[in-house]
Amino acid sequence: MAGRALMRAVRVAQFGGPEVLKVDTNVPVPAPSDTQVLVEVKAAGVNPVDTYIRSGTYAIKPPLPFIPGSDVAGIVKDVGSKVTKFKPGERVFVSRKMYVADGYAEYSVAEETDTSTLGESLTFQQGAGVGIPYFTAFRALCYVAREKLKAGNTVLVHGASGAVGLACVQIAVAKGLKVLGTAGTQEGMDMVSSQGAAAVFNHKEPDYTEKILEETGGVGPDIIIEMLANVNLQTDMTIINKNGIIVAVGSRGNIEINPRLTMQKESTYTGMILMNASQDEWSEMHAGIKKGLEEGWLRPHVCKEYSFEEAPQAHIDVINNTGSLGKRVIVT
Repeated sequence: MAGRALMRAVRVAQFGGPEVLKVDTNVPVPAPSDTQVLVEVKAAGVNPVDTYIRSGTYAIKPPLPFIPGSDVAGIVKDVGSKVTKFKPGERVFVSRKMYVADGYAEYSVAEETDTSTLGESLTFQQGAGVGIPYFTAFRALCYVAREKLKAGNTVLVHGASGAVGLACVQIAVAKGLKVLGTAGTQEGMDMVSSQGAAAVFNHKEPDYTEKILEETGGVGPDIIIEMLANVNLQTDMTIINKNGIIVAVGSRGNIEINPRLTMQKESTYTGMILMNASQDEWSEMHAGIKKGLEEGWLRPHVCKEYSFEEAPQAHIDVINNTGSLGKRVIVT
């Protein structure tokens, strides 16, 4: 790559709170390997998992110092000798098979197989919002819950106004399911409704589960995609339809449950983590999500942008918010 050899990046030199995110102006620009592209990053997605890794409490503990983030969008600046699908100057987004991949930086390298063309109708900020949210949603619905992913079935997205939730709503609507959602604010409920949900409920109201059951004729949803299992799993097990499936894609602690609920419903509860996807799944997800973005039935919603210096606040906001409204991104 022609140009400067150093770049700005947000680095973590020690595990801890948001304050350990520091801007470093003397980070070497990475060089792509034979199978990689070098991307000039315009925007990087902020995901809850970034905060867990930064704190040192997650199973993944990268060597220090490290640059957080995996999801980016930008312009190809250089390509490896074996790269055939991309050339310098192209707009791309990157969705990687690892949670720590130097995303919060001015430049980032990515495997060609983890890189997709970003259509002109999408901003770089939207491109940075694809990654973990849309691939998680796609895998949860189209692989883990595939036996129930049938037109006419009902899916409840528990926590539907966040980045993963909105992606689930958009995918499920496109697949012909009746989509129900929950959110914690009126603004969030309106956002979920605007994406095609048939009904949206405020999960802060004490009787919202009764309203969900009423909406489903008393039988409950066939699929529940759960963003906060440590809070909602017992409720999910109570309202799921017979032989239904609950897929947990997020949890922040422990919960006590009554296993008899699964016995009575003969329901299935399973967890899911994106990074367990096979290479075939990754390829299929890339193709399916790219198609949805090109056809317009997938459309990331960006709720707030942050500078490098505001990365600590971005980590605070992605965890401590009164009601999510899509994706938070760091712009360069």
